Amino acid sequence: MSNANSGSTDDDDGDGNGSASGPGDTESTERLGGLKLWLLLRINRLILTASILLAVFVLLVVTSQIGLTPLREIVANQDGIEFLFSAFIGAIITGTSIVVTINQLVLSQELGAVGSQRSRMQASVGFRQDTEETISEDISPPEPAGFLFELVDGVQERANELESAVEDERDEELRAAIDDYTENVRENAKHVKEDLKDAQFGTFEVIWGALKYNYSRKIYDARKIRVDHQSSLSEEANDRLDEMIETLKLFGPAREHFKTLYFQWELINLSRGLLYIAVPALTVMAIMIMYIDASALPGTTLGVDNLVWLTSAGFVIGISPFVLFIAYILRIATIAKRTLAMGPFILRESEREEDLG
Repeated sequence: MSNANSGSTDDDDGDGNGSASGPGDTESTERLGGLKLWLLLRINRLILTASILLAVFVLLVVTSQIGLTPLREIVANQDGIEFLFSAFIGAIITGTSIVVTINQLVLSQELGAVGSQRSRMQASVGFRQDTEETISEDISPPEPAGFLFELVDGVQERANELESAVEDERDEELRAAIDDYTENVRENAKHVKEDLKDAQFGTFEVIWGALKYNYSRKIYDARKIRVDHQSSLSEEANDRLDEMIETLKLFGPAREHFKTLYFQWELINLSRGLLYIAVPALTVMAIMIMYIDASALPGTTLGVDNLVWLTSAGFVIGISPFVLFIAYILRIATIAKRTLAMGPFILRESEREEDLG
């Protein structure tokens, strides 16, 4: 069985598999490194927010130079300053209230009676022990990146054992299928482990590494090898396939758990950021309404009316909480869409091979 495309990347169409691997890994890396995903996922959220705000500011200033009605005239005749900035007052206050609600939702998941907290602890310890037994480790690392690193390394070890188990098989087609499959596993593991090696939870790198590991497709391919070559598989090879599948099954819950923790982390950061911005933004809005009119700051700077500079800056500050909110939610929503399916399900139709139909 050929695995040339066996690690389909889930781009914005949604998938539960992470990125491609093996022979198709170069193509998937190019897609994962595209501008769209870089903006949605990789770039720092504060830098993205500042970039958007700068673009809006430049657009507003440039628009004043294309022959439209002068801003100072609009302000004098239509009281445009008060009309524009008074709306921000209610919007910012409402947004701050939403932040409180988000914090309540996040914190509510951490609150509970001692019984529920103990159950969470037992489930976490039990999963860690199951993983350690499966990947033959005495103790797994406590850090999320290290835990995922060891789990991916464990899958790689299972791939090596599987390849060794079929070295003496006479069925050349089976050996070729296993060779393609194990090469796929090793190549994908190499790239993912490089990302996870120095990753620190709280940064996006841990989740990025998890997204790039297409465990769903690996489970499917292992099961398909068994079905296609059932009569040729030795008992040892069959056992190695079982161990491979069982190890891969652990990656899904681990990724979902760390993804949930990351979402909580990001929502808390978003809430704090919005609260930090809210009061300064409200203060600027009040200043714009109370003290700025058509006679304010007469003259020009760099050929642009000073009132345009001031009003544009005020507008950018007014929308800054909303833009920050967009920057964080874009990343969270993109991750959620890319990890909709857990387990042996592949949602991205455009990357399927014909034999998946």
